[in-house]
Amino acid sequence: MTEPGPRAVDVRVGSATDGLTPVSVAERSLAAQWPQWLGLFAVAIAALAADQLTKLIVSTQLGLDGEVRVVGPLSIHHVQNSGIAFGLFASATPVVTALTALAVGWMLVFFARSGARHPVLPMALGLLIGGSTSNLLDRIRLGHVTDFLDLRFWPAFNLADTFICVGVTVLFAALLAADRQPRRRRRVTDAPAARS
Repeated sequence: MTEPGPRAVDVRVGSATDGLTPVSVAERSLAAQWPQWLGLFAVAIAALAADQLTKLIVSTQLGLDGEVRVVGPLSIHHVQNSGIAFGLFASATPVVTALTALAVGWMLVFFARSGARHPVLPMALGLLIGGSTSNLLDRIRLGHVTDFLDLRFWPAFNLADTFICVGVTVLFAALLAADRQPRRRRRVTDAPAARS
């Protein structure tokens, strides 16, 4: 009795870009699909709306440099900032505006290519894009952004700055966690030889 040859590899057309990689080791696309885009835009629009609403309330209800103590070191302090987060680069408004627009564009391209890489990416990038876009709109319309959250020991900031910081933190944590997890790949091995 002759021994059977090796088992045929399970190959299906369309399992990979070359149509030859076995289904068991073919990798799925990381490109964002419509559920990820929907999540991204929902978070971004909510962040933008919350930031714009709070800035509107502060700028209409509190005069420039006006201040209301809230609790402990926290106060609502109406100030204007022409720079980026926490008052950095305040004298370079056109450069800051251009860099912010480029950053938002890069984030959208990154998300289009990798939006399905981790489930928290729509939330993290949504916060980043929403916060950045809100501050960008203010710089284009007004030449400055309204900051109002003052902790005394830190430069005044707004909700958009908070969303950006939270988004960056979550994004880095998610990407580091994804890179540390080893990828499991099943290997297709030959079938054991039949006993005679």
